[in-house]
Amino acid sequence: MDTAILITAFVTLFVVIDPIGLAPLFVALTQGMDARRRRAIGLRACLVAAVLLTVFGVFGEAVLDFIGISMPAFRIAGGILLFLTALDMLFERRSKRREGQTHGHEDDPSVFPLAMPLIAGPGAMATMVLLAGAPDTPWQNVLAVHLVMLGVIALVFALMLAASLMERILGPTGINVVTRLLGMLLAALSVQFVLDGLGALA
Repeated sequence: MDTAILITAFVTLFVVIDPIGLAPLFVALTQGMDARRRRAIGLRACLVAAVLLTVFGVFGEAVLDFIGISMPAFRIAGGILLFLTALDMLFERRSKRREGQTHGHEDDPSVFPLAMPLIAGPGAMATMVLLAGAPDTPWQNVLAVHLVMLGVIALVFALMLAASLMERILGPTGINVVTRLLGMLLAALSVQFVLDGLGALA
């Protein structure tokens, strides 16, 4: 099992899913709810997101083949998509868009917008296909990517449970600083995806 695959999968999924940025949104979505209901909503959202990302990690390549998209082309497109996500993080556009997606879903936001698109968004789905969907990917690496994904989802759930405390500790400034640092890292990773795709086409 390649250690580099584990590191790349964790860093990319952590940055794309952004558990730290999701925490205050979870607080806003579940405002006024008791701890038990918050916990149930967070668990349901994480389970649905994990199923969606597993489907894309296992069957993503088959879907691409069916509609005639090559893996190098998807790598380039996925890299561009991740780069746009990084720009959103750097310039705070993603937080504003996510906050806009929360309106009107106060009753049970577990499936929408929490599970999708806030946790299992287009960037996370593309990442699963890029990391685990190539036909020549060893099954050990595919398994490792999915285990890492489940680990990141578990971290999302843990931070949801501690969202109120973390928001008080970091404050708006601390969350903004962490988000921008993650955005820079994601930008570099997205460029690497594009370079890998171009190299495969060459």
